[in-house]
Amino acid sequence: MILSVENGCFSYKNSKDKLLLEDINFSVEPGDLLAILGPNGAGKTTLLRCIMGFLKWSSGKSTLDGENIRNIPNKKLWNNIAYVPQAKSTVAAYTVEEMVLLGRSSHFSMLSLPKEEDLKIVHKVMEEMNLTRYAHKKCSQISGGELQMVLIAKALVSEPKILILDEPESNLDFKNQLLILDTITKLTNKGISCIFNTHYPTHALQRANKAFLLSKSGEYLFGETREVITEKNIEKAFGVKAVIGEIETPSNILKDVIPLEITQTSDINALLSKDELSTERKVAVVSIITDHSDVSEKINKLLGKNKKYIIGRMGMPYEDRGISIINVTLDAPEYVIQTLVSQLGFLSGVSVKAIYSQVKFEKEKA
Repeated sequence: MILSVENGCFSYKNSKDKLLLEDINFSVEPGDLLAILGPNGAGKTTLLRCIMGFLKWSSGKSTLDGENIRNIPNKKLWNNIAYVPQAKSTVAAYTVEEMVLLGRSSHFSMLSLPKEEDLKIVHKVMEEMNLTRYAHKKCSQISGGELQMVLIAKALVSEPKILILDEPESNLDFKNQLLILDTITKLTNKGISCIFNTHYPTHALQRANKAFLLSKSGEYLFGETREVITEKNIEKAFGVKAVIGEIETPSNILKDVIPLEITQTSDINALLSKDELSTERKVAVVSIITDHSDVSEKINKLLGKNKKYIIGRMGMPYEDRGISIINVTLDAPEYVIQTLVSQLGFLSGVSVKAIYSQVKFEKEKA
């Protein structure tokens, strides 16, 4: 199921016809994880509300498999899409279990009771989200962060094909931020599309394969995350000088964004596009170890997308340990290698590392 925005423009009635969002175009395919970033007031939440039809585009449209969302009956639409808003304390009357069960409402009529299967799904998701102990507590008796987890569980029990979340990591501690990010990653590995607003560029770089960066001037960039989330684009969109570094873990190399200082360059009307990114070519060996044979198709799909850069490949099973080892040699722009390593690293049961040649090559346009 493909969610698209075509030529989307939006302005509020009291904004004197000034467009907040202008000529928005992008699409999200099954298994995509799209991170939407931008400074406060740029229109990130407004964009989500326009995408889902809560707000009507001034011009343009949102489509689901080519059909205008505003023409799709509500039950059909919400059987396919689930939305998690920012947590608000307006649900005091419900217990946690009742709130999560509401997420199954599109699967049964108003006058019928939930079936045993509905309750099984609710209890399974609550257990996965560490919410079982709060089942009989009123939503007014839990913290804002815990309420955020409840709303995410409510969305997950609907078994959506597309999940849209508005700042899901807000008000959460480190552990629960990781729980949410891991949950979203697992969903995309199952072919579910996820879109989320975030104030954390690091989360976008580490998790999302696509990014949408919106500035207050109305300019935006959409594309592969590592092409969009760059030091220069962060400075232009947020007015903050930052560095993007790497942190090596036992199984992966992760990107991190570190803010350094406030600059005077926010709201510049020109973000860098992919064509303007000058990237150095690298030769690297990407080593992959997996203990899950069911991810081989996903690994091959990712490698297939980069076949023009692959100059060598060798794979072998190590049956004594029940693992497979694959070594792939690439001659590619560095961002291509980094993107591949990141995407492979978030497949279940996969460990991956890239080893770069120290020979210097000429730079080329991305």
